[in-house]
Amino acid sequence: MKFKLTIAYDGTNYAGWQFQQSGIAVQQRIEEALGKLFSTPLRVHSSSRTDAGVHALGMVAHVEIPDAESRLSASRLPLALNAHLPADIRIMTASRCRNEFHARFDAKGKEYRYLVWNHRAMNPLLINRAWHVKSPLDLAAMRTAARLFPGRHDFRSFAATHNYEVESTVRALTRCELKRSGPLLTFIIKGEGFLYKMCRGIVGTLVQVGEGKIDAEQIQRILELKDRRAAGMSAPAHGLVLWKVSYK
Repeated sequence: MKFKLTIAYDGTNYAGWQFQQSGIAVQQRIEEALGKLFSTPLRVHSSSRTDAGVHALGMVAHVEIPDAESRLSASRLPLALNAHLPADIRIMTASRCRNEFHARFDAKGKEYRYLVWNHRAMNPLLINRAWHVKSPLDLAAMRTAARLFPGRHDFRSFAATHNYEVESTVRALTRCELKRSGPLLTFIIKGEGFLYKMCRGIVGTLVQVGEGKIDAEQIQRILELKDRRAAGMSAPAHGLVLWKVSYK
């Protein structure tokens, strides 16, 4: 029996979603919890691989449980798993899915959100949840720059290098928007898929546009250069949340 899981977690204390040699991963904790419930070692396959310190509200994964051990219903599986998980990881929902379903390869889109607290004093309730940017930001310039990201582009200038190769650095974004509620800025970035640290590269660049360090009109040129050195900084991991993964 195959189950689709929706998972939320605070990534502060983890080395990312995927198993790491250098620290505890979210995937590891969930598979350990499965090991408390089932005798067969089970592997959880995720829709994304969030980095160390990145959070999730809508991570999607799937797990296959042998028929002989499938004694838990979809409604009871989250309760049983959460009983063996630390408080900063929660299985929000579980549902039966078709045998062909794959959390990663069937995903049609992802939405990330990034929080920035733009005030001289940090909001203590948002520590490890938002990037504290003290300097005043030009929101009009940032929004002008943000409008240049949606569409199909080569995002090599905004992605970090990694120890695995990707076939293409071209990705399609459907939304890049900035909302403001007092000092709290929320960047909403949606697309078919993302490169390694791509969202953080976009947000870091937009913040530097707001600081006057990069002109909004430069974004198109930065995309064309396909060089990470041409773009702005990478925003810190702790402000980023995998908000939602979409399927047909």
